[in-house]
Amino acid sequence: MTAPVPLLPPPEERLTRWGRLRDRMLLDPDWHRIIRWLAPLVITALAAVLRLTNLAHPHVLAFDETYYVKDAWSLWTLGYEGTWGDGANQDFLTGDTSALTGAGSFVVHPPLGKWIIALGMGVFGAGNSAAWRLTVALIGTATVLLVYLVAKALTRSVVAASIAGLLLAIDGLSIVMSRIALLDGILTFFILLGFLFILYDRRRSLPLVERVERDSPDPLWGPVIWRRPWVVAAGFALGAACAVKWSGLYALAGLGLYLVITDALARRRAGVLLWPTDAAFRQGPVSFLLLVPAALLTYLASWTGWLLTAGGYDRQFSANPLAALWKYHESIYGFHVGLSTGHAYASPAWQWPFLIRPTAVWVGDDQSCGTDHCISVVSSVPNPLIWYAGVAAAIFLLYRFVRGLIRRQPMPWTYAIPLVGLAVTYVPWLLYPQRTIFQFYTVVMMPFLVLALVLALREIAGRRYEPLHRRQSGERTVIVFLVVTVLVSAFYYPVWIGMNVPYEFWLIHNWMPTWV
Repeated sequence: MTAPVPLLPPPEERLTRWGRLRDRMLLDPDWHRIIRWLAPLVITALAAVLRLTNLAHPHVLAFDETYYVKDAWSLWTLGYEGTWGDGANQDFLTGDTSALTGAGSFVVHPPLGKWIIALGMGVFGAGNSAAWRLTVALIGTATVLLVYLVAKALTRSVVAASIAGLLLAIDGLSIVMSRIALLDGILTFFILLGFLFILYDRRRSLPLVERVERDSPDPLWGPVIWRRPWVVAAGFALGAACAVKWSGLYALAGLGLYLVITDALARRRAGVLLWPTDAAFRQGPVSFLLLVPAALLTYLASWTGWLLTAGGYDRQFSANPLAALWKYHESIYGFHVGLSTGHAYASPAWQWPFLIRPTAVWVGDDQSCGTDHCISVVSSVPNPLIWYAGVAAAIFLLYRFVRGLIRRQPMPWTYAIPLVGLAVTYVPWLLYPQRTIFQFYTVVMMPFLVLALVLALREIAGRRYEPLHRRQSGERTVIVFLVVTVLVSAFYYPVWIGMNVPYEFWLIHNWMPTWV
């Protein structure tokens, strides 16, 4: 006789306690609808509170605000970046902008980010430090919502997306770069927006390719798809990224390559015989025409003020404004390639994963706080747990990805997005070891480190088909990690927003001597 097959317990009994709670809430239509809308709203609101509270402090032009804020006001008033006279920084704090002259100033970043900074000052005035940081803080808040949407598109899970949004909302580097009027937080928003649009295109376009298998067995060619509005939208977003900083070009190139590769893989799955050629030489040029012209148009539009006025730097080089703009870009490129001026907080890209030299954006004077020694600091150090765990998670995803390629195993396609994101935001900086760069540039990497971390946490938490005890221990591990991470953010928050604290309290936040 055949041994009786043991009956499995009902599904609800095989779930962990968290799994039963999750299913009751997410499988009920009413609860699912509430959570689907409430989760991103609550997380975005938390991000807004952390970024907007006491935004005017410190009332100084902190770090590179001395360039971008004054250039933003110049764009608002002149249409191009003018030159400022002596004493401009101190006068600017009182709203006195009389030191601005009409002579064009040589600046090395495109105008869009500074136009965005200028919006707050245009409404509330130049001398209001909250005004010149307002739009950056709002964009930083919106970036948290974007990472939620990207994680939701990747995982189809409200829980995973909520964890991703929460981690970015409470991360120190993201908070600091949302509270200081620099360009990198704005750059992060547009790059992440481009990734989101590409994900939406994948969801819309790949089924059209895979339909070939049903319509025609062993087809020679796949369909050439022109109607891809999300690719055009991604072009506009990535063009805006390039119009904030040229490093957005790496994201544009990387996502263009990602489109070709994923189109090729979709054609292979659909049984297209000439799938590499089909993707590269038939669909590839179409994707290029959908993506790149939109990006170029957006980039050129950001220079409208310079093009339509006469006083900008190098504007009179040629009667043809585009020729003059090209000459200006040659000068900017020469500056970026040759930049090697020493700086106390300079950090080459090889140091970034180890978090060796975070940037102190602002250090205030000692003030009385009931003890003999006090200090006020705005430090761009990220939450160390999020940072180091994110780096470890990215290495794990890369290992799984490479191992799958070698063994020709199917791999979760979700791994590709954080890996591509990190490739285009980190790897190019390794090519310029002598250039003066800073750890806070990694704010552009943070969303992708968070996405990698969330995917790794899902692996740790376990899947439904795994043994119950394995999932219970995995879920407990994830919950403990998240609780400790939130506590670490609460511990670091005073040194992210420049609170006046005892000197000894500040010292215990410096986990390495190089953090001082």
